[in-house]
Amino acid sequence: MALFGFKQKKETEKKEVKKEIKKEPSNVKIARDKNKIFKKDQGLISKILIKPLITEKTTDLAAKNKYVFEVSKDANKIEIKKAIEGLYNVSPIKMNIIKTRGKNTRYGKVQGKTKNLKKAIITLKKEDKIEIFKN
Repeated sequence: MALFGFKQKKETEKKEVKKEIKKEPSNVKIARDKNKIFKKDQGLISKILIKPLITEKTTDLAAKNKYVFEVSKDANKIEIKKAIEGLYNVSPIKMNIIKTRGKNTRYGKVQGKTKNLKKAIITLKKEDKIEIFKN
């Protein structure tokens, strides 16, 4: 009989622990400024936008309010747009996505291949700017 009483105590303790877990909100959403990007999405932004691409051609495009970023291979236009809005607080007008294949290269006797890329060309309004080049 003592065993049954012991089991009942354990079950009631488990129920109390479950109730405590339900009371604490685990996915608290904290809004940043006027945008609807949340704290838990910050990790997603860094996975979607890998880095800005800085070349001669992209610097010429920056004068026309077009910026080029290397993005994740499985990111789509909607995810990229949300990431840009969340990170730089600007809203893109237009977005073009380019997939480039890696080229075969040779380093002495060793043959290799450059990696495949997915680039996003983002067009902004005339008033908006992204500061990629910092002194």
